[in-house]
Amino acid sequence: MLLPRALTDPLIRANPVTLQILGICSALAVTTSLVTALTMCGALIFVLCAASGLISAIRRHIPRSIRLILQITIIATLVIVIDEVLRAIAFEISQRLSIFVGLIVTNCIVLGRAESFAMHHPVWPSVLDGLGNALGYSLVLVIVATIRELLGAGTLFGISILPTVAEGGWFVPLGLMQLAPSAFFIIGLLIWAIRAARPEQVEDPSHQLVALKAGTGS
Repeated sequence: MLLPRALTDPLIRANPVTLQILGICSALAVTTSLVTALTMCGALIFVLCAASGLISAIRRHIPRSIRLILQITIIATLVIVIDEVLRAIAFEISQRLSIFVGLIVTNCIVLGRAESFAMHHPVWPSVLDGLGNALGYSLVLVIVATIRELLGAGTLFGISILPTVAEGGWFVPLGLMQLAPSAFFIIGLLIWAIRAARPEQVEDPSHQLVALKAGTGS
């Protein structure tokens, strides 16, 4: 049985991070290790799927004048739930993630899918759309976290993979990989690689010219 395009498209063809450049902030903060990255991915998957399903279920009863307020309220409630669960079952990881789980409320991917898709489609397609976009986001975070942890500490999941000089090995950890700018570089290279392989994702130069003229007022 073929998987629905709502699940497969956001992985590469319509990835919310590499194509739409959304959710970048968390990629800088939580990708120093795979454990924190996967925890963040799990939290976002729960929030995005649940929010999409709930908003879709009540979409016909939401006044348009307060729809954004109600969407944010639902999302914030789900974020509080997942944050409290993390504090209860994984307190150390919750402390390492600090405020970044709470910032899921402001993640453009969550509110964007609620507003553009869940408000106009039935529950099941909305949940699949949320899951697909959450998995696309998660794929990027896992790739970035794997590179940063491996090259920055020589470990994966805290297990030594590249024996460091401090342990009597040969690998010298790259300090840059533990700094936020490294995530920018990795995501930039990932975007370049995908758009080189899929030229249809490259912006039309005429769009860039229009944006430039709008910025200069000419």
